[in-house]
Amino acid sequence: MSAGSGTGSRADGTAARAVSSPGGSSPVIPAGPLDRGRLRRRLLAGEAVAGCFAGLASPMAVEVMAASGAGWVLVDLEHGGGGEEQVGPAVAAAGAYDAAVLVRVERPDRVRIGRALDAGAAGVMLPRIESAEEVRGLLRHLRYPPDGDRGVATYNRAVRWGQDPAALGTANTEAAGIVQIETRGALEQIEEIAALDGADVLFIGPLDLSYALGVPLDFGAPAFTGAVERVLAAAERHGKAAGILSPTAQAAVDRKHQGFRFLAVGSDSTLLASAVSGAMAALADNPAEALPERGSAANTTHSTDPAARPQS
Repeated sequence: MSAGSGTGSRADGTAARAVSSPGGSSPVIPAGPLDRGRLRRRLLAGEAVAGCFAGLASPMAVEVMAASGAGWVLVDLEHGGGGEEQVGPAVAAAGAYDAAVLVRVERPDRVRIGRALDAGAAGVMLPRIESAEEVRGLLRHLRYPPDGDRGVATYNRAVRWGQDPAALGTANTEAAGIVQIETRGALEQIEEIAALDGADVLFIGPLDLSYALGVPLDFGAPAFTGAVERVLAAAERHGKAAGILSPTAQAAVDRKHQGFRFLAVGSDSTLLASAVSGAMAALADNPAEALPERGSAANTTHSTDPAARPQS
């Protein structure tokens, strides 16, 4: 099958692919859930994009975050509760809302990275990096030969189950490489790492980096704040995006003003916990006598006002 011209379009204006069938017809392949490099292009163009981590092993939670406006959702296989089987359903769930799915692999080796990309991930986060030389080797796993050593197959989601072999020719410029800066080694070689083609995001893991620098959880310590500035400066010099995980939206806004462009705001579990604990605290702060008594007119389920009736 050979690539043809598409007639459909995505929200960002990119055309849907069309492939020719053996009989000569050219059915249009709809845009579908695959990111096709949109997130990477946005980051390299200097845009700021916000998203969330996902660790509950729930495609439905991923969908909720995407439906709520997350530009990307990162399936965390290093610390989250699920495995590789979560990636494909997450891609389909988030892609319905034009959100990209990224994956933090358990280990940054060739097979783990290749399987995440085959499942449709828009990019991969590489944890526990120690040197630029290590990054150089790992980034090859995101690309097909001759630029890399990613295994080639067509019977997977990334190639639309064999229906879009042209995707093999564009994949090397589409997968985002997100390098975690969370060790002393990575920090010491931040300039060399930032200079590498394919190291698109320099992502600070605040907890790990604070421990690595000998100031556990002290994000105001000079050693930590100095490290943050080093990463930001290196990213700026080399045209890369700096990223960091923030616990709250306000913290992420502050980081954006600081110069970060890959903005992670919590995770499915922490956002859920925060919402529920906030709701429970609000109820606990209101004494029972301030609430309508059971059976009172204000508490009846027989109101003629539809808005006052219980909703199923």
